[in-house]
Amino acid sequence: MHPSDDADEAAGSADGIVHTLPDDLRAALAADTPLFLRWRSLTPLGRNEFLCWIEEAKQATTRQRRIDRTCGAIAQGRTRPCCWPGCIHRTDKPPSRWQQAVLLEGRKR
Repeated sequence: MHPSDDADEAAGSADGIVHTLPDDLRAALAADTPLFLRWRSLTPLGRNEFLCWIEEAKQATTRQRRIDRTCGAIAQGRTRPCCWPGCIHRTDKPPSRWQQAVLLEGRKR
């Protein structure tokens, strides 16, 4: 059985709490079964932080670089992206003051 097939059977177990696992990241993770299993061992919140970080990339080259960095970070045992303030799309908590000032209000400029 392919690791991504197993994840599909687990009803979204590879997704985050807001974001879903995109096809390009799924392919990168599924190419390395131990890496995919480490991904699935992250909490949904941890996966969500990586997914949001990747989804927020504006250019394809940045997105690919973030996918590569995510795979490297997961392989090293990291559970969150480095220097990422957190997902602003979550509805279970309000954005922090930093997120509000920098990410949300900064987008209006």
